[in-house]
Amino acid sequence: MSVAPPRLRCDRVRKAFPGVLALDDVSLEVAPAAIHAIVGENGAGKSTLVKILSGAVMADAGTIELDGRPADITDARSAQHHGIAIVYQDFTLAPDLCVSENIFLGRWPRTRRTGWVDFTSLHQKASNLLATLGIELPVRRSVGALMVAQQQMVEIAKALSLDARILILDEPSAVLTSHELQALFTLVRDLKRRGVSVIYISHRLDEIFDIADVVTVLRDGRHISTRPIQVVSRSQLITDMVGRELKDEFPTRLCPIGDVVLRISKLSARRRFANVSFEVRAGEVFALTGLVGSGRTSIAKTAFGAVRATGGTVAVCDRIGPFAQPYQAIAAGMAMLPEDRKQEGLLLERTLRENVTLAHRKAAAVAGFLHIGRERSLARNLMTDLKIKAVGTESLIATLSGGNQQKVLLARWMSLPHRAIFFDEPTRGIDVGAKYEIHTLINRLAGEGVAVV
Repeated sequence: MSVAPPRLRCDRVRKAFPGVLALDDVSLEVAPAAIHAIVGENGAGKSTLVKILSGAVMADAGTIELDGRPADITDARSAQHHGIAIVYQDFTLAPDLCVSENIFLGRWPRTRRTGWVDFTSLHQKASNLLATLGIELPVRRSVGALMVAQQQMVEIAKALSLDARILILDEPSAVLTSHELQALFTLVRDLKRRGVSVIYISHRLDEIFDIADVVTVLRDGRHISTRPIQVVSRSQLITDMVGRELKDEFPTRLCPIGDVVLRISKLSARRRFANVSFEVRAGEVFALTGLVGSGRTSIAKTAFGAVRATGGTVAVCDRIGPFAQPYQAIAAGMAMLPEDRKQEGLLLERTLRENVTLAHRKAAAVAGFLHIGRERSLARNLMTDLKIKAVGTESLIATLSGGNQQKVLLARWMSLPHRAIFFDEPTRGIDVGAKYEIHTLINRLAGEGVAVV
């Protein structure tokens, strides 16, 4: 009796970028109709491997086989031809087009007589596909009007409309509620029953143990281990990921609690939230929680002056708001790390040096002019202090891992006097080791008497 070959086999795949060996002879196999998780710290090589499989970049060495046959993946079209589809964490949808148009983007059916788009056929094809996948969506509604979880289902339907045999899900749960996550898991398990192999990438270990059949660990661009999920423990997985035993996922915090630093009273923002009040003391870490869309982010942005308040007050010690602009909040001693660091926090095509000093250019100025040498020295000191891993101060932010990008955002505020700081989803999309470091830095701020939200 012949044994079926693996759906995917990567053999000694290697990829280098300037100053970085992203993948160092990585080999792994993905079985047919299996959910195969790939985990590792930021910078472990997961994204690079996925980009090679999806045709976004080409490997420098190594081979890839699909169902026992060599696969030459040179671009996204050739990956699609081989039955590989990917759903990225940052969606690639056209928000002004409807669900049907997005699913079959670039492949809209046309009438024989006029050559115009046959929308009746398009909507019917989309409805049939969604029904097959067990997804309920209004096919004529614009994607921009859908909830995030529904947009993700559109991305998955779009990928599977190409008859994908391998579906890659890159951090699919980053913006989902627990209920939406279970709906996603139901769909993933159904795809497995249909014979689709799913490569699942996530930093959330609870999800890995819930959904995966097999888990592969990458570290520093190398393959560390591949095991059935039933035989691996959480502590083993963390040790493989970080290269050392991590006894506690959260650092111990022993900070004295002082006087009230941040006082928010009956704060409101039109159509977002109303009459929110709370106080945070020096050395206190205050948690503001709720479901996606509940108003957590809006409260933080309004307190920081990025969203206009329609009522209430914000006070940082003796400075009274609400603040009309972020610069007023900064002058009062407030800082903020936004939820979406790539869209709202960082200049991705600028250097680490420029990003770190963005909020306090005066510290790097001489006689009113920016001094590059002083700016570089300031950035270098902050890199050392916060243990930011990068080739140097001139590294582009886009080349850094998620955890190091988050540290850059925090470093931006370290040279400014601040009494209160908002962290909006500070560990989103970063690994367990980087989470520990971010939590340690939060504890350090609290220990310095900062009020942390």
